[in-house]
Amino acid sequence: MGNGHNHSHGKNKRTLKIAFLITTLFMAVEAIGGWLTNSLALLADAGHMLSDSVSLGVGVLAFTLGERAADYSKTYGYKRFEILAAVFNGATLVLISLYIFYEAFQRFWDPPEVASEGMLAIAVAGLAVNLLVAWILMRGGDTRENLNLRAAFLHVLSDMLGSVGAIIAALLILFFGWSLADPLASIAVAVLVLLSGWRVTKEAIHVLMEGTPRNVEIDQVIGAIEAIPGIANVHDLHIWSITSGQNAMSGHVVVEKGISFDECQPLLRQIEEAMAEQKIGHVTIQLENQEHPHSEAAICQNSGQLEEAHYHEHH
Repeated sequence: MGNGHNHSHGKNKRTLKIAFLITTLFMAVEAIGGWLTNSLALLADAGHMLSDSVSLGVGVLAFTLGERAADYSKTYGYKRFEILAAVFNGATLVLISLYIFYEAFQRFWDPPEVASEGMLAIAVAGLAVNLLVAWILMRGGDTRENLNLRAAFLHVLSDMLGSVGAIIAALLILFFGWSLADPLASIAVAVLVLLSGWRVTKEAIHVLMEGTPRNVEIDQVIGAIEAIPGIANVHDLHIWSITSGQNAMSGHVVVEKGISFDECQPLLRQIEEAMAEQKIGHVTIQLENQEHPHSEAAICQNSGQLEEAHYHEHH
């Protein structure tokens, strides 16, 4: 299970790095082209691509920092950097959408002269690059489960939608002279960007608040534990995510009367196996008997033995 996570982590990091290099290269080409041709449209689009490049770069940095080993200061390691990066990228998406709204409303009152042919060429080129980057992210990385990668993917997707909106607006201006198409298309895209940014930010904050992982059902977890012979009930159950794809759990399990000390370890192994099927890889359980829960008579405290079983993934 640990090896699988490491393979996925490495694949996600490589994919994000390739996407970052392509986006940054095109952004630089576009910025130089805008400076040489004195095209404000090119420079503005380069600024939009810069936001994508920054978000992808932050994502790569988060994966790199997340590889640092755990120490006495950070006992879970540095994997939460991935979630912090997702919060940063999600919040940036929200801010970008608000800026698009502001610019769009400004253009409603004072529509500028738009060079539709140049705008169309830039939008088509931007769309091609964003399609390539989005394809690389979807094909090579886990954009569904990994919050950091998904946040970066949504950045690219928002830019791609922006290119589509710009193409439609440019065509309407070119053929019908409808200058309001530009701000209208911008508002439609801004709504989609805002929704994407809000969702990814909310999910990332949910992880930081130690919320129950979205791929884990607490009722199923409790049912799986209580279905094990010899277990009476579960209480003080806590389930959270360390980072995307790494779930942890702690709780107190009350065993039935007659369970001996020697039967503790086999019970704990069964709980670990049941939790692995529930997508929980790090399990800490305290076993208690029915007569003395929460007391020094907890069943696995005899002979100085620890009452907790720790199952650690190999990173």
